[in-house]
Amino acid sequence: MGDISRVAILGINFPPETTGIAPYTGAAAAALREHGWASRVVTAHPHYPEWTVRDGYGGWSTRENIAGVPVTRVSHYVPERPTGVRRLLSEISFGLRLATTRLGRPRALLFVSPALFSTAIGVAAAKIRAPRTPKVVWVQDIYSLGIEETGQGGAGLASFMTRIESATLRAADHVIVIHDRFKGVLVDKLGVPAERITVIRNWTHLKPTPTPDVAATRAGHGWGSDETVVLHSGNMGAKQGLGNVIDAAREADERGLPVRFVLVGNGSERDRLITAAEGVQRIQFIGSLDDAAFQATLASADILLVNEKEGVSEMAVPSKLTSYFNAGRPVIAATDPTGITAAEVDAAQAGVVVPAGQPALLLEAAWRLREDPRGADRLGANGLAFRHTVLDESHAVESLAALLNRLTASR
Repeated sequence: MGDISRVAILGINFPPETTGIAPYTGAAAAALREHGWASRVVTAHPHYPEWTVRDGYGGWSTRENIAGVPVTRVSHYVPERPTGVRRLLSEISFGLRLATTRLGRPRALLFVSPALFSTAIGVAAAKIRAPRTPKVVWVQDIYSLGIEETGQGGAGLASFMTRIESATLRAADHVIVIHDRFKGVLVDKLGVPAERITVIRNWTHLKPTPTPDVAATRAGHGWGSDETVVLHSGNMGAKQGLGNVIDAAREADERGLPVRFVLVGNGSERDRLITAAEGVQRIQFIGSLDDAAFQATLASADILLVNEKEGVSEMAVPSKLTSYFNAGRPVIAATDPTGITAAEVDAAQAGVVVPAGQPALLLEAAWRLREDPRGADRLGANGLAFRHTVLDESHAVESLAALLNRLTASR
């Protein structure tokens, strides 16, 4: 392996969180050691997507070791409802902790965004504290597009966020993005030089598990053998627009169709969604699951669903897609047909796309897949093949290590 270099990874989400960005940050931190980079992590106490610090965690600053990686956890403001000013204060508070936490003398700094304002503060502080240390920002979501596409805060806020995001990414020595279309946005809209951007795809972070007992898993969740189960997993927030799924389940009730819609996970909108679904028979909520139960549940569903709010198009590549493809089940993407999520499903030839906010079309797509089991199986197999080729973890980590080697070679 040779001499070990040190990289400090700084981001607000990290295992044991299982949703969103955390699994990728955790996997990269552990795997980089095999490529000559010993990582150290500074992160928050686990709180996502529940938006409350989990039992057993807390305190101003704590240390632990996860998969051989030393992890420093710092406290920050965690709002019960992470919207508007509360979300901003949450990110700023974590950013200030990043700026004041001693990092030793790493050879490289890797900031994970979101959270944007935390990253902005961290990068600015690092320019002063460690001017010669390469500062890399790993962009998982494009924040300013998220504000525009979800309609939160209006044009003024979107313009402000664009300026902050542009300044932060241009201040970094290098930027990693998870999709080619992200690179285009950074160059064309945020003014980041193309030569300072590298595309490294996210991968399937789930570990291999024994083949699940599908019948037992379905029975455990109360799913009938003749029901078509359409399952959405992950965060339940504004971007997901999950009222559309409740409306599809309500239409299935009205038509008496044996289609059950299942929402697995947690998030800021979960309680509101449960209230909105009162009286709807063909909707089910399941809390967050551990990795083994999660994989068994995905593999036991008939169809896996990505649902996005109308207007969401380019802001993010849903992390759930890598897990969906890994499960080998067909995917329905209820989203902008011209957006990045639809393009990903089409590239994998792993499912069908219907417009966002059209519950009748979502239900019809589920019924068509039910009526064509061979076609559904073929789509699932295509997704699994895509996972083993394009979404390969070893290639991604090798690319990350090579980038760090290149950036530090002249320092």
